[in-house]
Amino acid sequence: MPQGTTPQWQAPSTHSHLSPQVAIGVTATPPHDAEAETAVLGACMFQSAVIDEVRQVLEPGDFFRPAHTTIWHALLELRRQEAPTDPIALSHQLKSTGDLTRVGGPQYLHALAASAAVGSGASYYADIVRGHADLRVLQATAVRVLQGATAPGADPAEVRSLLTASLSEAADRARRSSGGRLQRYAVDGWSFVTDTPATTEPVWGTPGKAAWASGESLMLVGPPGVGKSTIAQQIVLARLGLLAQVLDMPVREGEKVLYIAADRPSQLARAFTRVVHQADRDILRRRLVFWSGPLPTSLNTEPQLLAELAAEHGADTVVIDSLKDVVGKLTDDEAGLAYNNARQQLLRDGVELLELHHQRKQGPDASRTQRPVLDQVYGSAWFTAGAGSVLFLSGAAGDPVVHLHHLKTIDDEIGPLPVIHDHPRGTSRVDTSLDPLTLLRQAGASGLTARQLATQITGEDKPIAADIARARRRLENLTKSGHATQETGAGGGTGGGQATRWKAAIARHITAVS
Repeated sequence: MPQGTTPQWQAPSTHSHLSPQVAIGVTATPPHDAEAETAVLGACMFQSAVIDEVRQVLEPGDFFRPAHTTIWHALLELRRQEAPTDPIALSHQLKSTGDLTRVGGPQYLHALAASAAVGSGASYYADIVRGHADLRVLQATAVRVLQGATAPGADPAEVRSLLTASLSEAADRARRSSGGRLQRYAVDGWSFVTDTPATTEPVWGTPGKAAWASGESLMLVGPPGVGKSTIAQQIVLARLGLLAQVLDMPVREGEKVLYIAADRPSQLARAFTRVVHQADRDILRRRLVFWSGPLPTSLNTEPQLLAELAAEHGADTVVIDSLKDVVGKLTDDEAGLAYNNARQQLLRDGVELLELHHQRKQGPDASRTQRPVLDQVYGSAWFTAGAGSVLFLSGAAGDPVVHLHHLKTIDDEIGPLPVIHDHPRGTSRVDTSLDPLTLLRQAGASGLTARQLATQITGEDKPIAADIARARRRLENLTKSGHATQETGAGGGTGGGQATRWKAAIARHITAVS
């Protein structure tokens, strides 16, 4: 060695028998995930638009295999040309640069395409690739700093300068990789406010009175056997255009439904046979797909899985039957928060979500007619906190008549509604005998007070104040629509005064005289 030359990249003398990597615990094989790399490249070949999403996360040097880096450069060039990115086009591009044989030939490109991570999965796997690349950079930085610090005649100031520059470079790299993700769903304040519709767009219901609103999940809750799946299957058929209404409320038609039948799929299949016909075959084949049995993993473990499933099957509606079968520990707040993350990711992708869930076990003294509350929904409060609408079916298993309560509303409350299930036919309808207008007409000239209406609807001799207030709102709405008249009561002392009464409006008929 020439005199005065400082040895470079030399391990400390106390570890002279070890390489710098081993001395600081760095593995012989640098961190990488070959399967994640092939999944990302395959997705970009399958759908060229995915490249725009992945390039916000990955840089060419993030791939561990040099062949993958070469393929990524070719994909970027094809995307720049707005050309196809399938294996044939990619083979042609690599052949033109003399790289086709070096990367493994057309056979390897077709193998990559077969491992495509479709839809939102591409960015997930890109994050894995980026994470391993970050670790490799940090390990190289650690080795470089260690070698500088242990070299004979090392200057602490120079080592600190090297460390500071390395950390700054690592921070810049982290910002570059996160920039796309941090900007992807960010919009300016004015656009966020003004681009949001002023009124709720119902998926199920009417404007101002929606049971299920677009962009918000609907949770259908109740004990076993009260017909949650029966109502869900009717909503599914309506989303497919095979029904117009469910429980007298219109359902907006969608494109494709993914039904996650995690709970008793065979029983659900038998239930669907009651309501579908041979004429529906083509629609069901094209626009309805069932996932039978448990998911590959629980949604609280992999929240992104729900959005990936919807993207994989091209669904604009997802039904989960039921939550207990797709989430680990329902009473765990962390599981509830993680599931809500899965829910919101799906909704952000423009997919509508219907969730079937169960209530807490009730004691023997619980009234079957008493209005349920949100606390009766089983599990962490975060499940209902993130839901847009919560409907509760109360009753006993097999009851022909159950009651539908709107526990968490979007705008105006729906119900309570008495629902009659026709189990042999798999259909449900509202029992109009307890409809407020019907009851008002039956009362005749004497009319009804809000308390009297609440008593008839709930079946309770002493309805609670909330039920009376709901009855009053429904009577006031009938007055606004011209179906009822109101006679305002008079105040008074104890035992005095007169309650406000409502009467059905008298229909006016015009007879044509010839």
